[in-house]
Amino acid sequence: MDSFEKMKLCAGFASDMKAQNMVVLDVKEQSAFTSYFIICSGASTRQVQAVAENVELMMKKAGFRARGSEGMKNGRWILLDYDDVIMHVFHEEERAFYDLENLWQHCPRIAFDDVPVSEKNKR
Repeated sequence: MDSFEKMKLCAGFASDMKAQNMVVLDVKEQSAFTSYFIICSGASTRQVQAVAENVELMMKKAGFRARGSEGMKNGRWILLDYDDVIMHVFHEEERAFYDLENLWQHCPRIAFDDVPVSEKNKR
């Protein structure tokens, strides 16, 4: 599976748990460590945790284990590292404060309000 397909898989699993305001940044031209950042939000710490837990569980079922994860316990900013795809699940307040989209504004963006139904059916 290539990086783009892996990114769509992660985004779909986050979307399944109603992740909000999902944005994908194509950082491969600017980064030596990954190809895509997926950035999304939750309205509460519990929703942030639920999104990240679902992504972790479903990616594991699909054969991908996170190289690392940070922030699961407090649920304010959870990072899941899948090598060529890094997912950031933020509480709304932390997302506004850290503003990763602005820090990486020179990178192409792919908006994911929802993954097409056909992608969800592939699982």
